[in-house]
Amino acid sequence: MIWPGTVEFPRRPDQLALIKADPSRTSAAVRSCSAITPLWTPAGRIASADTEIGGTLVRAGEGVLLTTYANRDPAVFEEPATFDLDRGARHHVAFGFGPHQCLGQNLARAELWIVSDTLLRRIPTLRLATSLDDLAVKDDASIYGLYELPVTW
Repeated sequence: MIWPGTVEFPRRPDQLALIKADPSRTSAAVRSCSAITPLWTPAGRIASADTEIGGTLVRAGEGVLLTTYANRDPAVFEEPATFDLDRGARHHVAFGFGPHQCLGQNLARAELWIVSDTLLRRIPTLRLATSLDDLAVKDDASIYGLYELPVTW
């Protein structure tokens, strides 16, 4: 989950400037990067009671799939494909939802905060060494990402 920020900050110098001006905003960057989860695999759930989701009635006992594409729902997130520290993306489902949350989410957030803060402080001129179009995306497994992320500074 480190690559989204490393890719997005060079593309969004305005967002990078916000963090450089106020390093406490790194936590907002971690939220934004977390919403770009590397998991393709949807999580299955069984409704325990009749529930309405997005205007659709799901009856008790019926199955639903929670997919991380929900983090890109324009009905929930304004301009969901835009990396924006001011979005306040607190309701993303990158780590699950409700009683089905990832037990390691606090560790993952801490790791993302540490690496983001460290990269931005120690290598402030970090940038991509290639174009975005040349990045090879690993999309042949349940966890996606990049095969490599060439950077320079």
